[in-house]
Amino acid sequence: MKLAELFPEGGRGIIGTADANGVVNLAVFALPYVVDEETLAWGFSEGRSIENLRQNPHASYLYLAPSRGYSGWRLTLTMIEEKGEGELLNEIKERTALVASPQASAQVSRVAYFKVDEVRPLM
Repeated sequence: MKLAELFPEGGRGIIGTADANGVVNLAVFALPYVVDEETLAWGFSEGRSIENLRQNPHASYLYLAPSRGYSGWRLTLTMIEEKGEGELLNEIKERTALVASPQASAQVSRVAYFKVDEVRPLM
């Protein structure tokens, strides 16, 4: 299955990160941007999630599909790059303004790129 097919609109996601000491943080996140068949990206504000990723590049993303019951995916990720500028960051900020709010968009200051290490079904 192709990465782009894993995330139908209307679903929700949660990213799990941990700092250098293993202290876990969970945060609700939008659908990822599919860069290619091995890479996903999300926009980040300056908060606990991006700070954790700077200390420990490993993360998980749990996607709940917009359907009855429990369907979706569990992804194991490794951050490979972080940028504070660029076309994708601008696109993420525009989408955030439409989907969430202009205030939320103003908080997005980074885009992080992740290698997808593993994809598993939710159940």
